[in-house]
Amino acid sequence: MTRRRDLLRQGVAACLATPLIGRTQAPAAAAYDWRSLPFGGGGFVDGFVFHPRERGLLYARTDIGGLYRHDPSAGRWLPLLDHLGRADADLMGVLSIAVDPADPDRLYAACGLYTGRWSRTGALLASHDRGARWQVHELGIGLGGNEPGRGSGERLQVDPWRGERLWLGSTRDGLHRSDDHGRRFSRVAGCPGQQPTLVLLDPTSGGAGQPCRRLWVGCHDQPGLWVSSDGGDHFEREPVAPGQVPQRAVLGPQGTLYVSFARPRGATLANPGELDGGSVWKRDSAGRWSEISPRPAGRFGWSGLDVDRQRPGRLVVATIERWAEGDELFVSDDDGVHWQPLGPRSRHDDSRHPWLADYRRHGDRLGHWIADLKIDPFQGDRAVYGTGYGLWMTDQLRAPRIDWRFEVDGLEETAVLGLRSPSGGATLLAAMGDVGGGAWEDTARAPSAGLFQPCRETNRAVDAAWQTPAIVVRTADQAATGGYWSADGGASWRPFPTAPFAPQGGQRPLAGELAVSARGGFWLCALAGRGAVTSADRGRRWAPCEGWPARGAPVAERSVEGVFYAFDPDRGQVLGSTDGGARFTPIITGLPVLADWQSAQLHCSPAAPRALWLALPDGLWFLGGEGRPRPLPTVQAAWCITTGAPAPGRREPALFLWGQLRGDGAEGLFRSDDEGRSWLRIDDPQHRYGRLLSIEGDPLQHGTVYLAPHGRGVVMGRPRTGGAG
Repeated sequence: MTRRRDLLRQGVAACLATPLIGRTQAPAAAAYDWRSLPFGGGGFVDGFVFHPRERGLLYARTDIGGLYRHDPSAGRWLPLLDHLGRADADLMGVLSIAVDPADPDRLYAACGLYTGRWSRTGALLASHDRGARWQVHELGIGLGGNEPGRGSGERLQVDPWRGERLWLGSTRDGLHRSDDHGRRFSRVAGCPGQQPTLVLLDPTSGGAGQPCRRLWVGCHDQPGLWVSSDGGDHFEREPVAPGQVPQRAVLGPQGTLYVSFARPRGATLANPGELDGGSVWKRDSAGRWSEISPRPAGRFGWSGLDVDRQRPGRLVVATIERWAEGDELFVSDDDGVHWQPLGPRSRHDDSRHPWLADYRRHGDRLGHWIADLKIDPFQGDRAVYGTGYGLWMTDQLRAPRIDWRFEVDGLEETAVLGLRSPSGGATLLAAMGDVGGGAWEDTARAPSAGLFQPCRETNRAVDAAWQTPAIVVRTADQAATGGYWSADGGASWRPFPTAPFAPQGGQRPLAGELAVSARGGFWLCALAGRGAVTSADRGRRWAPCEGWPARGAPVAERSVEGVFYAFDPDRGQVLGSTDGGARFTPIITGLPVLADWQSAQLHCSPAAPRALWLALPDGLWFLGGEGRPRPLPTVQAAWCITTGAPAPGRREPALFLWGQLRGDGAEGLFRSDDEGRSWLRIDDPQHRYGRLLSIEGDPLQHGTVYLAPHGRGVVMGRPRTGGAG
């Protein structure tokens, strides 16, 4: 849907009444349609698994954006973990995946983002229907799906002869085994290392009803390849294999074992991580080892590796972190004796994804972080490989010229750090990590003219002047002066004339959080540990903001030019400035004080001056209208708050809340059309999206809301035609 919009008239409502205080009641539900806005990939795709016996069944894992199943008939990816709620948000980090070779419907995923004490412990997710439904089995140990080393694997395996037996290599807690489909795991004491990188079973060492006796394990903290011939009771190092860290391993159709290795620099885990070398080796069916590296050792490693099961002796391998020359794929048709690079024969079509065309103009020909690649076991021409920004697929791997397509429809993994739906111009603005972001006019198409170029930067924040929406400003970490601004609603961009904050330690300047005044005459940037600065001349000069709190994010008043707000969580007060941010003073006091690990969000509604909403861990506060600020009795906890277009026949903006209601304690996404007196639940059991970084209501379309989940791109929710609400 294309929508170029005129500026909203001032005075949508003459004033915002104090929210009505009513009894708490269970929320009704509104039927919503949820979909990802097209941008295309944008994150690290670090592993793939084809089912060995079911044609066309392919899965992809990501480090922060969940797990996907490919739909070959539609050329799309289906997200499988969007049902995870806030408590399970860390399970969107997928460390490893496995299929049951004997049962195409069984799928397993080892999930967890980090291994720190403050993180949720990992879990084994088990599905009997290819990811449509899941059982969660707690592991009691941390898994680092977004930690260094996540690109190696696979660490999770299902025994092909006894499907109830699973093997799991954890991030830091050794090797584990389950004999009940992953419900319970026990530590394998014989494993030599604490940091497994891969597990591989030899199917020829088992038989009907008899599990595999031989398995190989790689470990970061015990380099070399380890083998057990007694089902994991004892391990010994393969004597000829190099003393490097195994990254990927595969058994060929004739029993040859192929292994890619990397040598980390220092204690850093490899893949991704700094490398000092690597190699590729094979072990033939007689047990003889030989090195088959396509190129001499350098300051890079080898990772992605697979064989063509229709052509014995044909294999493909990828470099990892070869920054000087760029990563490359190599193919051999004679079991590794001779190799040819695929880059000169390859053409990559990025025409459907404008951001990627800009991204690749700066190099990165084939992609970086090629942690994994797979060849279709039924069709040797068909292959897929992952990169730090998405994945490439081809059906021409054996052809003289290989055409690769960026087949990421449905796989949206950008880390969206800021959202804004302005009062006119673009429908939505999104600031993204690593790939810039963009301005959507048509939410059915990837942004093109409004790309946040260059598309290799992390954009921290974006804002538009409410009364002059042609003025858009964004901050970017790698920008020479910290950010960019637009005078045409995001169609074109100019760099800041000067940086808001002077660079430190030889780094480029950072600009941090951002707010733009109602008419665009003042820009305010705040950076943790550096305070806040304001500019009244479009970034030519910046002046410190007097009275700025130690912690705070700037919020612009939408009804009056030059007015800004900030919540000070250390003192429990809202600060205000009426002089373009030059000086902040307390205007609302007596609010809850937060611990340093807690967060809050202050939001300014366009309905009237000082129509402020404050989302806090213990509730939602309204700070405008008559009387003292007060929490809404209907809300137990508020993590994100925003406003959107009023319901038909009403003047007050709709409220959107990600939080928890009182009464039945329901958690999720809610909408209120009566200033918080009653709420409609708008998410559903299949659409929770883990942790949300921000939410943004559409000021022109009642009921439409945009979400920024952690690593799932931008998600749009809209009332279903004919549904409640």
